[in-house]
Amino acid sequence: MAEVTVSELAKSVGASVERLLKQMKDAGLSHTSADALVSDTEKQTLLNFLKNSHGEKPVEAPRKITLKRKTTTTLKTGSGAGRKTVNVEVRKKRTYVKRSPEELVEQAAAAEAAEAEERAAEEARAQAEAEARAAEEAAILAAEKAAAEAAARAAEEASASEATAEEAPAEKEAAEKPAEPVRSSYVDEIEQMRIAARERRRVEDEAKHKEQEEKLKQLAANRERAEREEEERKKAAAKKDEAAKGPRRLKTAAPAEPAKDDDDDKRQSRKRRGPKTGPKKSGKAELYALAEDDLDDGLGKGTRTLKRSALKGRNEHGFKRPTGKQVYEVSVGESISVGDLAQQMKVKSGEVIKRLMKMGVMATINQEIDRDTAQLLIEEMGHKFVERSESVLEDKLVAEVSEAKGETVARAPVVTVMGHVDHGKTSLLDYIRKAKVASGEAGGITQHIGAYRVKTSQGEITFLDTPGHAAFTAMRARGAQSTDVVILVVAADDGVMPQTEEAINHAKAAGVPLVVAINKCDKEAADPDRVKNELAAKDVIPEDWGGDTQFINVSAHTGEGIEELLEAVSLQSELLELNAEVGVPARGVVVESRVEKGRGVVATLLVQSGDLKRGDIVLAGQSYGRVRAMTNELGKQVKDAGPSAPVELLGLDSAPAAGDEFMVVKDERKAREVAQERADAERIARQKRQQAAKLENMFANMGEGEKKTLPVVIKADVRGSLEAIQSALADVGNEEVSVMVVSGSVGGITENDVNLALTSGAIIMGFNTRADAGARALAEKEQVEIRYYSVIYNLLDEVKQALSGMLDPEIREDIVGIAEVRDVFRSPKFGAIAGCMVTEGTVYRNKPIRVLRDNVVIYEGELESLRRFKDDAQEVRNGMECGIGVKDYNDVKPGDQIEVYEVVKVAREL
Repeated sequence: MAEVTVSELAKSVGASVERLLKQMKDAGLSHTSADALVSDTEKQTLLNFLKNSHGEKPVEAPRKITLKRKTTTTLKTGSGAGRKTVNVEVRKKRTYVKRSPEELVEQAAAAEAAEAEERAAEEARAQAEAEARAAEEAAILAAEKAAAEAAARAAEEASASEATAEEAPAEKEAAEKPAEPVRSSYVDEIEQMRIAARERRRVEDEAKHKEQEEKLKQLAANRERAEREEEERKKAAAKKDEAAKGPRRLKTAAPAEPAKDDDDDKRQSRKRRGPKTGPKKSGKAELYALAEDDLDDGLGKGTRTLKRSALKGRNEHGFKRPTGKQVYEVSVGESISVGDLAQQMKVKSGEVIKRLMKMGVMATINQEIDRDTAQLLIEEMGHKFVERSESVLEDKLVAEVSEAKGETVARAPVVTVMGHVDHGKTSLLDYIRKAKVASGEAGGITQHIGAYRVKTSQGEITFLDTPGHAAFTAMRARGAQSTDVVILVVAADDGVMPQTEEAINHAKAAGVPLVVAINKCDKEAADPDRVKNELAAKDVIPEDWGGDTQFINVSAHTGEGIEELLEAVSLQSELLELNAEVGVPARGVVVESRVEKGRGVVATLLVQSGDLKRGDIVLAGQSYGRVRAMTNELGKQVKDAGPSAPVELLGLDSAPAAGDEFMVVKDERKAREVAQERADAERIARQKRQQAAKLENMFANMGEGEKKTLPVVIKADVRGSLEAIQSALADVGNEEVSVMVVSGSVGGITENDVNLALTSGAIIMGFNTRADAGARALAEKEQVEIRYYSVIYNLLDEVKQALSGMLDPEIREDIVGIAEVRDVFRSPKFGAIAGCMVTEGTVYRNKPIRVLRDNVVIYEGELESLRRFKDDAQEVRNGMECGIGVKDYNDVKPGDQIEVYEVVKVAREL
């Protein structure tokens, strides 16, 4: 509620100003005059003071609220004759608790104390574990030494027996080799060649066999080593258990007995055959497995089980407890989800949520938290915070494009025509272009921003035509930011209007020079001097008055002053020395965009530097794509476009926002990543705004009635009109009613839009668009209202009428009659009967009444009887006597006044 003065508050509560000021002073408020403002908080303070003084308990703000929401949607199942519509009801319930600062401080203190106790317990456990490890190492030192000596002796005996086994087959083969028979020279030569080939194959086979045996020996040695280490580990664990049970005297480990001959033979045969293929008894031993390629080389069918067992052993692993706390670098952007934060810190999400609750932040695993909160949590958990820029890819891409250097040449000026609605901006451009665009505009007003390149007597000039309606403020701002010179069109018979002043402010904010065109000078009511005086008051001084702004009197109807206007624009552009680079990737701004059926996304771009060619990859805002076709303002196909050239291109994946900057990049993958990054950033920012709005308005609107909203689905022909409509609808409404835009997009109305409107109960508004056949049939079947508009005036007027109908009517009480009690009579049937004289208006039998004593209301009710002499009467007029019986009230006294009133409902408007 808005602030009110003390006098207004006294009038609304029915008390005198002096009495109210005295009560406010007693309540501790510093109001001393009747014109002082009283806020809602001060009203609450005064109310609590008055309730305390009357022995009532003051009203406290609720600390706990429960919000319930119930939504009902429809689900269609089946098809044909079996098609059914099922109602789906979703109920949600959420409770919010508003804690006091004292409770938050106590909670934080308790959390810190618990954390300190936990740290102390962890330090004690760590110290105990260190002492136990020291005792264990001292205990098994002697046992390790004896085991190492026994292992060395066993290895020497194994190597000696292996050498003996290798020499025996070689001697036997040499003894059994038969003598060579004597042959002829030719046969001998062939036989020698065969012998040499067999000898070569034999040597290769022996080498290969020897290499296999070495690999098998190595694998067997690794297995034995692993088994010994596992036995030692078991012995150490047993000693640790004994030490934990009680102090005992450590026994010196006995030296290992030498292996028996049978055991040696078995060990040698196992080395030749290879290791066993069965599962190992110990799964925690350290494995020394060979590479897969080594196992495949030279091994036959019998060794496939060895490879599988080695791979199986390789997949086994044991967990080793880290010796110290791991510190990780956690990179955080503008925001990060709780799940991602826990993953980077290598902890469970529940632990992160618990720490956040101790900090007073309630968050779920998928909820985003801001950078500051994440930094406090990371540093508290002992990790390193690293700030990450959200636009790393975009910065790199812009740097790559900016590094390109080309030749600098002069370019044509970009001129924006601005001014109030219906002052002749488009008509002036039509005369310059020899076109008739204004005659085809709906309602005779421009509702889109247009770009044209015109060849004039002063050279080529690029014109941007902007709408003059109040709703198209964003379009005029974009035109001023993308231009070199602004032509301010002012009608000579109308003068300076609100949008004229707004255009002046946009041009000054962008630092763009002005050229004023006083249009409609051919009319009889034209007064150019009046326009000059009004613009001089806005700090736009003509040159002939000593200023720096050129004023040209023109007429779009007769062509008067058009050449002078073009000369003024050309002179202003020469002073600016406009240049641009060519031979580099193109850069510029998106003027407008739309979606056409059969063509897809059509974007109007203004190239500011570089060369835009067919086949280039364009990145514009959250959209990207390859240029498939380009057309100029005349609709002709062009292959390339230079600086200051407006073109329409096809090929983008979605309609970019009007005003977005575009650039040509080399890598389509990078363009896609940057577009996705921008879309994610926009989505996160939108979620933050929605969440902030909910939290801010939750307690403020708790005591008020629910705000009524008018849901709408908007479909427009271009993005600029869509933004203008959404901005205008956001300003319509008050604290009771407002417009909720369920969805807004460009293109025709489809079945998806009708289904969305059906689900949300919205109205579909099409601005210069139409619904297709399927959407029309579905809308008729489901009774979804679709309204078409071609002029923004009509759309806004109908929305205001709809919101006015949603407003609660204003309740007003009109006093229709006053009767003064002259005497009181007693009746056995009706009780006290007041003999009255009607002093004002008319007293009616069936209207509510008030009984006033000393101008103070003491009773409200209705009449039980109204008589004129002995007859019942329905009404008694001014100056007549009557008898009045007040229902359920018998304390009427002479001198009281009976006031008769009626309640009138008055419709409200925005």
